[in-house]
Amino acid sequence: MIAFYCDHLGFQLVSQSEWQTGSSVIDGIVGLRNSAAKTAVLLAGNLYVEVFEYHSPVGRPGDPDRPVSDHGYTHFCLDVTDIDAEYRRLAAAGMRFHGPPPTAADMGGKLRSAYGRDPDGNVIELQEILDPTYSKRLEL
Repeated sequence: MIAFYCDHLGFQLVSQSEWQTGSSVIDGIVGLRNSAAKTAVLLAGNLYVEVFEYHSPVGRPGDPDRPVSDHGYTHFCLDVTDIDAEYRRLAAAGMRFHGPPPTAADMGGKLRSAYGRDPDGNVIELQEILDPTYSKRLEL
């Protein structure tokens, strides 16, 4: 995961650490008994992503094809300036995409996007905003 995010998505490795079993404080935070894990913090711009590799309890692999309609965190989005080039580059690096980016006309001319999966099956959306007046806004 570290290599994929750093080598192919431009993240920087900020820190790595680990903890061994026997910390009631950490067990209380993560909600597990006798936990032990390695962790890494990655940075891109002002986005931090923390990844974990648990040794205790040993984690079960997730469904690498988990539908994005399932409850819970389903994806995050990265803005790119050339979605076709990024699609080709990341596909060559092994990222599995749900499909190629649709044309600008298919997307109403404002943006183009494509969903792909990292090595663990987490969904990453690539988005190229074509219309500078377009922005995703939170409407309450």
